[in-house]
Amino acid sequence: MEVLYTAHATASGGGRDGRSATDDGKIDVSLSVPKAMGGDDGPGTNPEQLFATGYAACYLGALRLVSRNEGKPVGPDTKVTAGVGFGKNTRGEGFNLDVSLTVSDHGLDQATIDDLIQKAHQVCPYSNATRGNVDVALKAV
Repeated sequence: MEVLYTAHATASGGGRDGRSATDDGKIDVSLSVPKAMGGDDGPGTNPEQLFATGYAACYLGALRLVSRNEGKPVGPDTKVTAGVGFGKNTRGEGFNLDVSLTVSDHGLDQATIDDLIQKAHQVCPYSNATRGNVDVALKAV
């Protein structure tokens, strides 16, 4: 792989209840553990929310690229909503994630968007990084 860009971030404190910031200062967030995970549900974000925002943005970019290349561009109001679930893995050791990606306001018929969301899943770097390790459900509404 020819690397075009590398992002750098540093976590400090307790990890999930600490801080995380990028080296350029564009992101600097407090982290809190959700109540559902045994935390205090404090004011900070959590790694799953950060992953969801990144995946949603990346996948939308991939969908726009694929749809444009196919000559069937999604509409300007197209949105991707990512859900990232956290839980114990089936082996009983460690934890896993699962992801749902829902595309809305796309302006295309169902058959066309269903085809495009599958093609975008093959192009998106987040999808490629997680393939085989994270269950990803794709849906267009």
